[in-house]
Amino acid sequence: MKPIVALPLVLAACPLLASCENSGPERDFERMVNQAHFEYYEEAPFFEDRRVMRDPPEGTVPRERFVGPPEVTNGMVDGAFVEAIPVPLSRPMLDDGRKRYEIFCAPCHGVGGDGVSVVAHNMELRKPPSLVAAPVLDYPAGRVYQAIAQGYGLMPTYGQELGVEERWSVVAYVRALQLRTNGVAVDTLPEPVRARMQKELR
Repeated sequence: MKPIVALPLVLAACPLLASCENSGPERDFERMVNQAHFEYYEEAPFFEDRRVMRDPPEGTVPRERFVGPPEVTNGMVDGAFVEAIPVPLSRPMLDDGRKRYEIFCAPCHGVGGDGVSVVAHNMELRKPPSLVAAPVLDYPAGRVYQAIAQGYGLMPTYGQELGVEERWSVVAYVRALQLRTNGVAVDTLPEPVRARMQKELR
């Protein structure tokens, strides 16, 4: 025959069992937040220059920084803007450029790159320029890249929002908008493209 435990005894034991979980020293799960620390720009008496904000060791770079040739990372070589896009072009890259352009650029420069947008209409100090007409039409690719990376005039930098490859994809899409708007001379097309075009026009 199984022993029967009276219900009142079980209920009386519950508070005792619960108290066991809280026994011992209280745990401080916020100890990293509550520990002694310095704020930005405070003095630190244990450093010779008393600066709490330390310079990183020489030669170090942020983990997320894209390391590559200057024509790719800066759009410049020997102080001059690169004329052509220095990374391989592909349809996926162009599609990505369109997405980024429509998120970050179109609100001011317009979906078609012509500077027509609600934001531009309400800007009184200086209107966003058209990207498909002079003088931007004649800018080398590196200059457009630099404007995206560092900002230009009233336009802020998008260096944090767009990585190196994404910036070039936007440059490529801007070039596509320029070609769509202004056309392209037949004799400047690559031979396979020119032959295909001439065949389809016959």
